[in-house]
Amino acid sequence: MKKVKVAVNGYGVIGKRVAEAVDLQDDMELIGIGDVAADWRIQSAESKGYSIYANTEEGRKLMTSNNIKIAGDLDDLLDSTDVVVDCAPKKFGAKNADRYKAAGVKYIVQGGEKHETTGHSFSAENNYSSALNRESTRVVSCNTTSIIRTLSALKRAGLLNKARGTLLRRATDPWESHKNGIMNTLVPEPEIPSHQGPDAQSVDPELNVVTAAVKVPQTLSHLHYWTVQLTREASKEEVLEALGTSSRTAFIRMDDELSANNAVKELMLDLGRPHGDMYEVAIWEDMLKVQGNELYYAYLVDNQAIIIPETIDAIRALTGIESNPEKSIDKTNRSLGIKQRFI
Repeated sequence: MKKVKVAVNGYGVIGKRVAEAVDLQDDMELIGIGDVAADWRIQSAESKGYSIYANTEEGRKLMTSNNIKIAGDLDDLLDSTDVVVDCAPKKFGAKNADRYKAAGVKYIVQGGEKHETTGHSFSAENNYSSALNRESTRVVSCNTTSIIRTLSALKRAGLLNKARGTLLRRATDPWESHKNGIMNTLVPEPEIPSHQGPDAQSVDPELNVVTAAVKVPQTLSHLHYWTVQLTREASKEEVLEALGTSSRTAFIRMDDELSANNAVKELMLDLGRPHGDMYEVAIWEDMLKVQGNELYYAYLVDNQAIIIPETIDAIRALTGIESNPEKSIDKTNRSLGIKQRFI
């Protein structure tokens, strides 16, 4: 089997997880990591045997002074790869896009970039086929990914009329909460609708969705509350069956003592997930309620991990190594241990 050569540009929260996931695929080969830093993260990447490329001259000097073996510069990395996954900080992906285009390399950017950067926003269960053999795509953000997975499942079942969601957003990533987290305050996103609803519509323009969001002083995950007007009266069992048509949703229960995000994080660690990652949308099954044609439910989103399987599928779609969405999704799910019942 010919393997697709993959580069990861930016080895932070998302980059390291993408690199690890690529390593698990039998149809992909991780060529190397591009970065500008030489701190513990890059040192960790080198210790795993990843080839390290210096994106800038300053980065090269830093890496050299820290005894990091450098395989080349960014041009060398792009010359060696079929597709690059850009995991640089917000707005850098759009700047890097010109570099990727000039090199004739397919590329994936993250949800922090605007839809216009690629002209295509990706969610594997929704529009895999439209990404086949494209030059580029954008994997939508963690919150948007969860919205697409859950609401699209209801839509496929003919149950979705309109949805209104409130998002309690983690303040920052756990590893840097000592740098720029928030304490003893709540920070509302300044506009309603918040940006996640329109972002979901960049994948599926037909979704009738409005979101409001607020940052809260914790770092483990996001928490969503949803009120959905169904197209008709339905039973709870019918709704659960519909949500279960997404292979990347999982059901948890309050009565299993999984009543808070820290408990769910601990479960992921106990299950041996790398970094305690949860790739699924964790929906509280026993909290979900249906009254006539109104649905109420809540779920957790692992902001560091949910988009990793989407990124792996996006690599397959752009490079055309798998044209069937279901086959790619199943392959990715099996490689990452994704399942709908944790226990």
